[in-house]
Amino acid sequence: MKIAVIGSNMVDLTSYITRMPTLGETLEAPDFSMGCGGKGANQAVAAAKYGADVLMVTKVGDDFFADNTIANFKKNGIDTTYVQKVPGVSSGVAPIFVDKSGQNSILIIKGANNELKPADIDAAAEDLKACKMIILQLEISLETVYYAIEFGNKYNIPVLLNPAPATNELDIDKVCQCDFFMPNETELAILTGMSVSDETEIEAAAKSLAVRGLKHVIVTMGARGSLLIDENGTQLVKPFKVNAVDSSGAGDAFIGCFACCYVENHDIVAAMKTASAFAALSVTKRGTQKSYPERADVLKLLNA
Repeated sequence: MKIAVIGSNMVDLTSYITRMPTLGETLEAPDFSMGCGGKGANQAVAAAKYGADVLMVTKVGDDFFADNTIANFKKNGIDTTYVQKVPGVSSGVAPIFVDKSGQNSILIIKGANNELKPADIDAAAEDLKACKMIILQLEISLETVYYAIEFGNKYNIPVLLNPAPATNELDIDKVCQCDFFMPNETELAILTGMSVSDETEIEAAAKSLAVRGLKHVIVTMGARGSLLIDENGTQLVKPFKVNAVDSSGAGDAFIGCFACCYVENHDIVAAMKTASAFAALSVTKRGTQKSYPERADVLKLLNA
């Protein structure tokens, strides 16, 4: 089953810290790592790791990061036909700060990701039509996101939108054409303006989006699991308890695995459960894509 990811790639620059420095302060951090990331690329790798045939549509810069990003896609079995370099522009980068508890704070510089345009979707149209799902995020222009949603609807391809990083500029009415809308709690709060301090508030905020026409709202809640709101009601999928080391990329892990599972069996709750196991294993190691587990390890956790 082929899945298309139309979206971002970044170079993750991860600093492991004891605490964030205050203004004007310099602190020594205990460790640093560099790797391939970006929400679109992470989701593509997660889907591929779980067994999907993935087509990536993205842009990289003309710097020394670009060739490494393309090579990483190929290493993970991802089709790079539509991964293009943009002259005179930097690749996207994401400085990430991970504290002792494994929680992270992230900055993103979009770089070449801003150059992904509707024309690039048209250029990939014939290959996109063969896909069973299109995955989108918001690290590319909203114009391109909306165009991709329209493309999916035109050719009856299910569309999954991860509204991250969340922005109040997102037109909920335009994204109601998506089959799946997948924010985390923070993104849900930004998009709705509602409190999400507990599961009751999260459910209320998600329902406020569902009543506007979104078919399936799935909220990823980290250690609290994931929550589905659709016309059939509400379903909580409990998390798998693990020793978290680094939560970077866990939401992307969930989304990529979910997409792969859903196109295989079209069972939403079963796909959520498998995605929860995949994401749980991902936080037991440092990094984003390099922390993503093999399918056999996920199945072992599910059957434990």
